[in-house]
Amino acid sequence: MTGTLTPEHKHYRHTRARAALAFVRNTWRGLTSMRTALVLLFLLALAAMPGALLPQRNLNAPKTDAYIAEHGWWGTLLDRLGFFDVYASVWFSAIYLLLMISLVGCLLPRSLEYYRAMRTEPVLTPRNLGRLPHHAKAEVQGEVGDVVAAARKRLRGWRLVEREESGGVRTVSAERGYLREAGNLVFHFGMLGLIIAFALGKMYSYEGQVIVQADGQQFCNSGIFAYDSFNPGLRVDGTELTPFCVRVNDFKPTFTEAGQPVSYDADIEYQAGADLESGTWRPYHLQVNEPLRTEGDRVYLLGHGFAPTFTVTYPDGESRTHTIQWRPVDQATLLSEGATKFDPPGVTDPRQRREQQLAVTGLFAPTAALQGSLLTSAGPELTDPAVAVDVMRGDLGVDSGRGQSIFEIDQSMVDSGRLERVARENLKVGERITLDDGTTVSFDGVRRWVSLQVSHDPTQGWVLGFAVAMFLGLGLSLFLKRRRLWVRATPVAGPADLRHTVVEIGGLARTDQAGYGEEFTTIARDLLRRGPRDRKAR
Repeated sequence: MTGTLTPEHKHYRHTRARAALAFVRNTWRGLTSMRTALVLLFLLALAAMPGALLPQRNLNAPKTDAYIAEHGWWGTLLDRLGFFDVYASVWFSAIYLLLMISLVGCLLPRSLEYYRAMRTEPVLTPRNLGRLPHHAKAEVQGEVGDVVAAARKRLRGWRLVEREESGGVRTVSAERGYLREAGNLVFHFGMLGLIIAFALGKMYSYEGQVIVQADGQQFCNSGIFAYDSFNPGLRVDGTELTPFCVRVNDFKPTFTEAGQPVSYDADIEYQAGADLESGTWRPYHLQVNEPLRTEGDRVYLLGHGFAPTFTVTYPDGESRTHTIQWRPVDQATLLSEGATKFDPPGVTDPRQRREQQLAVTGLFAPTAALQGSLLTSAGPELTDPAVAVDVMRGDLGVDSGRGQSIFEIDQSMVDSGRLERVARENLKVGERITLDDGTTVSFDGVRRWVSLQVSHDPTQGWVLGFAVAMFLGLGLSLFLKRRRLWVRATPVAGPADLRHTVVEIGGLARTDQAGYGEEFTTIARDLLRRGPRDRKAR
């Protein structure tokens, strides 16, 4: 009949279903084993290494692109495999997720097993205690009850259970060191919590970098538009940032005679919380690795540089003055490069305005020195500032709709001939250049700027807590020993006015016997010192 399964087909389907179920069960058991969790943890650490060794696109896109171009096909292959965006790659996320599943699947059964073990009484006293690694036996004066009472008192803090055997024999079973397994569980739960906290941190944290001139200018954490670069978490859109403001009043670097940096100190003021409404500014001394902590955010001092001031005076007497930060290209001497751009005043026609734009580009040296006719810097201190500039005139391309770096001009405009060099000169403070149309460009001075980074991570407290839990759990699992001890008290027939008891003690360390022999010897000596007749111990 159509649609009716034969017994052979039913058996085949049943066999297939059992095989699939067995495969899933075995896969789950393998995934949730502690060995697999350790392998995945090692793979996670191995997978994180490219993030530390290779430039990451979300941190430094230009450096990443330069690395790819420099290494050719190898750089392109690494880019396709996600090695320049490690922590957002599919393979890193897969290892991360598998490790979480493995830890959860491993820890839950172990926790239930530990809970049941804690509720279970210590095991029965072995029939032959002499076979145990630690053993002592002696006949002491006193009744069985006195011996058992002394054992209970001496083993205070141990998990105890007292039992009776035939012939008036009484035993005490004792166990200690159960916190070892608890420490092991705390360590692994701390690791699991740390992984979850890191994942949540990637979702709800953000980092932003901004350059602020150290002459009283300020920065407010009011939105992503206030930053020069901003790296949001997956759940951060930049519309609900914690409001605070920072004002940089001064910056003082300290260098050795060889020009090596000793310290960077920025005198800042900040407003947060109720201070924003009252207008109160609170002073703070900002240094490298000593961030300002406010409203759950951290403000770090990353670096510093210089912003030369140029004034362009046009033939009609109008002038424009700009102070724009230039980028250090040599961290040892702080030789810097940049581009300060000017629009002509009073020109309303877009085409004519684009043809008359100016850019002052070149190098700035805080301590000027010449190598032939080329300007360089002899050190990072601001002792003899000078600039080597090219004055470019024409279309800067700032109206093209494409993003453009403040540190450089659009080279495509130069290549196309729409932006031309009209002057080149080395200038010290107070000196100027006169262009062919009578326009003058003067170098008026220099200001310092500082680079600040704002970091927000709502999970940092949890990360610290889980890290401490891991440390404590590891300490418990390493320094505590699981051990067991049994006492058997057997009455001995004797004169009515003098009672004796044979006391036999056995000990076993479940995890590591090192150090337990001394503890066992001490316990046995305390329990058998009641006037022994015949004592044997090992």
